[in-house]
Amino acid sequence: MTATDGETRNKLLKAARKEFIDKGYMNASLRSICKDAGVTTGALYFFFKDKDELFAEVVSKPLLAIRKVLSEHIEFEQREYSKGYDEESSEGPDVEVSIEIAKIMFKYKEECVLLLTKSAGSSLEFAKDSFVDSLEQSYRITTDKIAEVEGCRKVDDYTVHYITHMQVESFIYLLTHSKDINEALAELPYIIKYIRGGWFAVMGL
Repeated sequence: MTATDGETRNKLLKAARKEFIDKGYMNASLRSICKDAGVTTGALYFFFKDKDELFAEVVSKPLLAIRKVLSEHIEFEQREYSKGYDEESSEGPDVEVSIEIAKIMFKYKEECVLLLTKSAGSSLEFAKDSFVDSLEQSYRITTDKIAEVEGCRKVDDYTVHYITHMQVESFIYLLTHSKDINEALAELPYIIKYIRGGWFAVMGL
């Protein structure tokens, strides 16, 4: 890729970011993006095969960052729970990963709002559900381990899915209703306590 190609691609991404954020995936126009970038549609298709690929590139940084943090946390959690269950030691990592995810979301706030609330019609329309699915599988294993160790109630699949979904939605609410990262981080500990308390309550702990 030449320097000129790189410049053209960056212009397209900048114009696409604005168009997608302003109008959402469905209503965004490739013609408007090209016009704003000052390039032809042929130039756009040189770099991106279609609107969906362009959208995916716009939101790629926060999406990949969140997926990486979640994957590493889930792997860590499963390793720890395979050794045994300790309620007190589990709270710290939960808080740390929640803070890390919140920081990513606010660093790329407009991209995350776009991905999580305006991506209908794109291949990433169900990104939120993919986060739920990953966490749900982990919580299924975790709650089973706690039930085994503590001799408490085993949480049914419906409840595991419901609480996991509620947890993901709570982060989206923080993103869309907090004025900045500082306000979000101030509220986050209470949300974590509420969610953890919910898990323990349904297990009878």
